[in-house]
Amino acid sequence: MSIEGKPIPRFLYGTAWKENETRRLTELALKQGFRGIDTANQRRHYHEADVGEAVAASVAGGLVARGDLFLQTKFTFQRGQDHRLPYDPKAPIAIQVEQSLASSLAHLGTETIDSFLLHGPTQRDGLVAADWAAWRAMEASHDSGRVRMLGVSNVSLEQLKRMCQEARIRPQFVQNRCYAVRGWDRGVREFCAANGLVYQGFSLLTANQDVIAHPELAQIAKRHGRTTSQIVFRFALDVGMLPLTGTSNAAHMRADLDVFDFHLEPAEIELIENLSVQR
Repeated sequence: MSIEGKPIPRFLYGTAWKENETRRLTELALKQGFRGIDTANQRRHYHEADVGEAVAASVAGGLVARGDLFLQTKFTFQRGQDHRLPYDPKAPIAIQVEQSLASSLAHLGTETIDSFLLHGPTQRDGLVAADWAAWRAMEASHDSGRVRMLGVSNVSLEQLKRMCQEARIRPQFVQNRCYAVRGWDRGVREFCAANGLVYQGFSLLTANQDVIAHPELAQIAKRHGRTTSQIVFRFALDVGMLPLTGTSNAAHMRADLDVFDFHLEPAEIELIENLSVQR
């Protein structure tokens, strides 16, 4: 898969909630074969500068070239931050976006971000002036060439539809927490598929422990000679998601990437789609 000539990895490594382990785990993920890295300029949950150090060390050591990597970061409104802000909170939103992006480019040691996401609208419902101010500034960052692609995370179907209707540059990525109990975010996924957007699913394991423990999922895993986690990730791929994993275990990293040589049967996909309904 590629967008505008840039190859898009089929699996992303998420760097949230790793604190002082961020550099080590990001380097470990790159060593295991990940080439897509997801972060955010939100010190509350991410250590973006340490991601950059991991990338720099991996490039300097000859493990990867910058051109082989897909680096994705986010602009986060102040309500999602703690006191360690990457911008002046008194500045207009457009300036905050500019300052956050400049900081991210410095953190990651690159001249271009492959994917720049709005880390969620300011409200759960609807879009307000601040959301549009941020998006217009992100569109300008795309125009400048410092950002290849734009996206949005933590977004509802209604918000996404409106963004696509009114944005000058539509989001190319949509990243949501994906709950089986909510139909694996089917409405947003279907909209993405119908409109050429890439759906990124996160918390596929942590948000769905009941499904992972379901005996029918275990039976599917046994048939394929895989773990239940691998079945969940293969399901995600088979229904058109770009999955994220944040595991800190090297063996799990390798196992997560070892899901590209098989497919689930249509009946198995349908069963997993509806497992949470059956519980």
